[in-house]
Amino acid sequence: MGLDMYLTRKTYVKNWDNHDEWSILISKNNKPTHIDTKKVTYIEEEVGYWRKANAIHKWFVDNIQYGKDDCGLYYVSHDHLTTLRDLCLKVLEEPNLANKLLPTASGFFFGSTNYGEDYLSDLQDTVRICNEVLETTSPGEASLYYQSSW
Repeated sequence: MGLDMYLTRKTYVKNWDNHDEWSILISKNNKPTHIDTKKVTYIEEEVGYWRKANAIHKWFVDNIQYGKDDCGLYYVSHDHLTTLRDLCLKVLEEPNLANKLLPTASGFFFGSTNYGEDYLSDLQDTVRICNEVLETTSPGEASLYYQSSW
């Protein structure tokens, strides 16, 4: 058990005019499974994952979840991701600002609250995730959501 954190991208793909323009084929256990495109409305992807990155989780709780740490699903804007990425970059440049800009959070399954190597690694992972998502998701094309589990 522990703090698991997910960033998902939900893309609307319903084609009201012509369902024959695209298809989806997924194999499970090397056996093709056809998905009826007439019934598909959204495609949801996990575009970010963290494990026990409690400072990042605290940032989402404080800035996205209105202070409620309830494992709910919350909308994340591109501006939010840009702000988070920029904070991580700032702390990576000046680690002495960690406690002020991206403080850790304690919890039963949240992992270490030290500002050591693991903390900095979480920030580097967050920068990578944010950059990848920002580069591959156009505003209005898809929606982003954060959810945690512990």
